[in-house]
Amino acid sequence: MSLVPVQWIHQAAERIAPHIHRTPISYDPDLELYIKWENQQITGSFKLRGALNKVLTLEDWERQRGLVTASAGNHGQGVAVAAKLCGAGVIVFTSDHAVPNKIQAMQSLGAEIQQVNGGYAQAEAAGIAFAQKHGMTWISPYNDGQIIAGQGTIALELMQDLANIPDQNWIVPAGGGGLVSGIGAAISTLEYPPRLVAVQSEASPFLHAIFHKGTQHDVVELDSLADGLAGPVETGSVTIPMVNAYVNDFYLVSETEIAEAIVYAWRHYQQRIEGSGAVSLAAILTGRVLHRPAVAIITGGNIQPEVHAQIISQQ
Repeated sequence: MSLVPVQWIHQAAERIAPHIHRTPISYDPDLELYIKWENQQITGSFKLRGALNKVLTLEDWERQRGLVTASAGNHGQGVAVAAKLCGAGVIVFTSDHAVPNKIQAMQSLGAEIQQVNGGYAQAEAAGIAFAQKHGMTWISPYNDGQIIAGQGTIALELMQDLANIPDQNWIVPAGGGGLVSGIGAAISTLEYPPRLVAVQSEASPFLHAIFHKGTQHDVVELDSLADGLAGPVETGSVTIPMVNAYVNDFYLVSETEIAEAIVYAWRHYQQRIEGSGAVSLAAILTGRVLHRPAVAIITGGNIQPEVHAQIISQQ
């Protein structure tokens, strides 16, 4: 089983520290919940961490031949920031029904966008094929040890900030599994690690199916507010054995429950969060996670403004 060494995560934290925000943690006594607000990260998403770490660990020649990635938007923004920092070019392959504000954000950061008919799976396949054909450097959103190490830096901050908190559940949104794998690797050396709970949308439960059934072949994908968690997991991804090793429970939440969590965050915390980031809060609000205290990671806030306004008005 391929694992990411904890040393990589500590090295990643030092490497990316000058370029990211150390995001805040708040406590909700009514829910007995600590919340890590990665929606307040520089690009509005935790994805900046892994993208920066990966690009900064590349050789100069790997960067200069150009970077290629696939993204629903948040990872693409992270790679674009890292590419600009290193003077590299980046092409992002994305679905033709990707969220418009994420497309615009990637373009404003200097990324060239290639939209592909279909969903994330088609965009990822097209991106990998393009990188191979043109001799460019592929930056996977999750299937890469240095991406995973960068995402795991969230856990280091949590361990420092919550050093005296007793045993708890850490609730983590999961798509391809890069974040939950990095967090799992970071806490794996603790004598009494917290229980790690992954959460995904019912509309796109690929990693959930792999965790519970060992296969994603029978999964039917629907449109989801959690667009950043959508799509199948790359065959042979390093995240699959890591998720199996580190995750204690894996839950699904509905689109209605995701919307309710978005509304709750706005009305109770005055925080604008996207569907992908809201699934962890949804798992708490629906009572799926019972043990307290708990920690929820809100992974992003890049929701289309009019979509957010519509969700708030309907609840």
